Amino acid sequence: MSPSALPAARDRLRVAIQKSGRLSEPARALLASCGLSWRESRDRLFCYGESLPVDLLLVRDDDIPGLIADGVCDLGIVGRNVLAEHLLQRSNGGADKYREWRALGFGGCRLDIAVPDGWQWDGPAQLRDKRIATSYPALLGAWLREQGIAAEVVALSGSVEIAPRLGQADAICDLVSSGVTLAANQLKPVLTLLQSEAVLAGPATPFVDAREELAALLLRRLDGVLRLKDSKLLLFQAQRQTVPALLKLLPDAEPPTMLQVDGGDTLALQALCHGAMTWQRLEDLKHAGARGLMVLPVERMLA
Repeated sequence: MSPSALPAARDRLRVAIQKSGRLSEPARALLASCGLSWRESRDRLFCYGESLPVDLLLVRDDDIPGLIADGVCDLGIVGRNVLAEHLLQRSNGGADKYREWRALGFGGCRLDIAVPDGWQWDGPAQLRDKRIATSYPALLGAWLREQGIAAEVVALSGSVEIAPRLGQADAICDLVSSGVTLAANQLKPVLTLLQSEAVLAGPATPFVDAREELAALLLRRLDGVLRLKDSKLLLFQAQRQTVPALLKLLPDAEPPTMLQVDGGDTLALQALCHGAMTWQRLEDLKHAGARGLMVLPVERMLA
């Protein structure tokens, strides 16, 4: 059964994710960390939510914005680059139907202008009257118009990085993660048009049925999971007079809980820290007066 043939279910929430690709497994893992579990259909295109009435549609990344706009799914996990491109493409036909709800902190990359290594880059004006190959013609076209640069946009569906070597273009506009592919094709990035990552996309207007409560619940859990990413619970004891100096060493911590020990000036503290708790940080805290330092993982938290 194709996603478009699925019956409308206003008491269930449908979330579209990439069927395969770099966002697929991280998206599933993130949703599973929110307490969701599913039963997968035989065609592996639909996953029925078992722990909560939240179902998954497994589709192509490029299809997710259109599925949200057309009401086939309610939410989607998609790259910001894909969402932004589709918003511009649909600017005259429904771009106001969906928007970015949350940045999800994985799948980071950049949409960069890259030019041949032999170019001496002097600025955007150097692209005037040049051919630029890209899989993101709407984003590139909008940027060129903002810069007042007249250049030819060469739309390609793949293998953008080899376009200059094949004589199809003078420069490219493509996604860059590590830069290895650019280097292999004798190209260098010179401008960033968009910082991208995986985002949760959804409708621009609120739901008016049971999906509103389900979406709010999912957002609460997502916020909790994202907030606790790389977070640790720090436990230690210290003399009361050393606490101000110790807290200055914990700028990424929530306001700590402090309990008096044995009725004296010794306090037991626990603080939720959102940065990396390295050995050096622990040594610095010890030198500032903390003792009995203990770092614990945090699995879940609900505000």
